[in-house]
Amino acid sequence: MKIVVDAMGGDHAPEAIVEGAVLAARENNCEVILVGIEDRIREELAKHDIGQLPIHVQHADEVVEMSDIPGKVVRAKRKSSMKIGLDLVKSGEADAFVSAGNTGAVLAYSTLILRPLKGVDRPAITIQLPTLKGYSLLLDAGANVDCKPLQLFQFGVMGHVFAKYILGKESPTIGILSIGEEDGKGNEITKEVFHMLKKSHINFVGNIEGKEVYRGNADVVVCDGFTGNIALKISESLAEMIGANLKTLFTRNWVSKLGYFLLKPQLSEFKKKVDHSETGGAPLLGVNGVCIIAHGSSSPKAIKNAIKRASELIEKKINDHIREDIESNLEDIDTSIWKQIKSAFVPETPEDGASTSKPSPEADSDEASATPKPPEVSDK
Repeated sequence: MKIVVDAMGGDHAPEAIVEGAVLAARENNCEVILVGIEDRIREELAKHDIGQLPIHVQHADEVVEMSDIPGKVVRAKRKSSMKIGLDLVKSGEADAFVSAGNTGAVLAYSTLILRPLKGVDRPAITIQLPTLKGYSLLLDAGANVDCKPLQLFQFGVMGHVFAKYILGKESPTIGILSIGEEDGKGNEITKEVFHMLKKSHINFVGNIEGKEVYRGNADVVVCDGFTGNIALKISESLAEMIGANLKTLFTRNWVSKLGYFLLKPQLSEFKKKVDHSETGGAPLLGVNGVCIIAHGSSSPKAIKNAIKRASELIEKKINDHIREDIESNLEDIDTSIWKQIKSAFVPETPEDGASTSKPSPEADSDEASATPKPPEVSDK
């Protein structure tokens, strides 16, 4: 398989990106195409012993900056590393795209070039969260500020597929992020999504509050991109605060330093769980192709793991499963809605054709005083 990597995207590009690509090609045995300013890429490649590693370079004249406005950059920079890389995926010359660049630009280019999958209105950024019960997913983490109920329903189905085939959860639980666990809590949109997911065949557990996310009470947490991105940024800042406080406490005196030495293996294990570089990047689920959005400050290790995650999505044929599940779940919803409409307008009739209701005395009186029905006229 071939993975396209935006060599010019990220705070530490192209140095960290190229190094991460070399590590991925060496450890994961995958073919990598680095897209960007060729001279700068080759200059970085010269620092590594690439030997016969399957690494190729594709030149791009333009670079998308972190400060670029997504809506404008897709029209203004038609020769950027992002566009050229995604064009390679669209044409079938590559299987996946990885970028640590401008998130909004990656989203805009991907939606425009790859287009959404059949049955998907909008793609969603999917992040992996460490919890007390293992890893959970949250989507959308920032791609769509405002969402319609059907779109959130689709996020739930896509999250179900990812959790099942990538995280290996046999029957992943799906929850809606809301302000209360009760069925009636939330705004009008989440209430409608609640009923849609309840009628689907996925394992829906209802509403979950913010405090339940890191307890792992749902394998997949569904929300709009506005809420999801705020939750993500709060989580990142909380992790930084905990890390800074622990560092201060463990360096206070010789006793605390000794405590750190004794707890170092456990602290390293905890750090590994909350380190975003371990997962590499967030998949953009719902587009015709595999696209991974890495953190802007990605290290070589993060890029390596982002490429590895892209390889996993290709191997597990994630988009085929999303198409199938979206279609089957929408059929369930459509059938359920049609039954509701039918029952509202068409009274049920027993199989023998008899009426289910008994006429009232008033009805009998009315019928007796009414004009008699004319006899049927024979055709003969």
